[in-house]
Amino acid sequence: MSRTMIQAAVTMNQLQSKLDLIGNNMANSQTTGYKSRQAEFSSLLFQQIDNMTDPAGAEGRLTPDGIRVGSGAKLGSINLDFTTGSIKETGRELDVALLQDNHFYQVQVTENGTPETRYTRDGAFYLNPVNNNQAVMLTDSEGNPILGENGSIVIPEGFDSISIDESGQITVQRGNQVENAGSIDVVEVVRPRLLEAAGENGFRLPNLADLGFAMNEVVQDPTTQNLVKSGALENSNVDISKQMTDLISTQRSYQFNSRTISMGDQMSGLINQLRS
Repeated sequence: MSRTMIQAAVTMNQLQSKLDLIGNNMANSQTTGYKSRQAEFSSLLFQQIDNMTDPAGAEGRLTPDGIRVGSGAKLGSINLDFTTGSIKETGRELDVALLQDNHFYQVQVTENGTPETRYTRDGAFYLNPVNNNQAVMLTDSEGNPILGENGSIVIPEGFDSISIDESGQITVQRGNQVENAGSIDVVEVVRPRLLEAAGENGFRLPNLADLGFAMNEVVQDPTTQNLVKSGALENSNVDISKQMTDLISTQRSYQFNSRTISMGDQMSGLINQLRS
């Protein structure tokens, strides 16, 4: 197989991964708190071919001498865009939108018997009964506990109404009495690009010990006001027009590389006919 056909085949495989990424973004354009992904490409190993022998020819030249023949491109990294999406008013008391960049709710998820703290921007909360229906616990849509300052937020039953203020404090009303039922623990991720997608619109921290980072990469936000907005949710930050543009551009690149393989095959056939 010729070098040209190898380059095209390798690049097509990586372009397919980008098409899958764009499709995932578009499918989650209506997912609460979803953060769009962007593909970054990098060149594979390339060969440097110097075709200039006269040193005088390089005087005043801004680019390196010769040509570089590469082996295609690869998907170097997938970057997450953590910019805040638009805020949508819902009027539901348990819908809470984060107002600051890089702020997350903490969710305790148990997989295979192992608990893990994950981070999400999805503020659509629910109340699930616990303790033989004697209390309710604040959870996400999957029933995983939302963490407060002292762990899971459990509220005794019998209250008439519930509200969450702009600092994350939860209050319930029982008759004429108003009680503080806990506080949602909002954290700030100092280096959000370290977060790994964990599925179900959540993120996890990598093994910070291996990466040389301490756990203080996630710190308690020092402010006490304007952290959240009750009765609202954060929309996805996916820009559909940009995704459509990227989709068309990627499809064209895929077609060009496919055409390169077809033309390379035709040229090889023509050469074989001339030889025979």
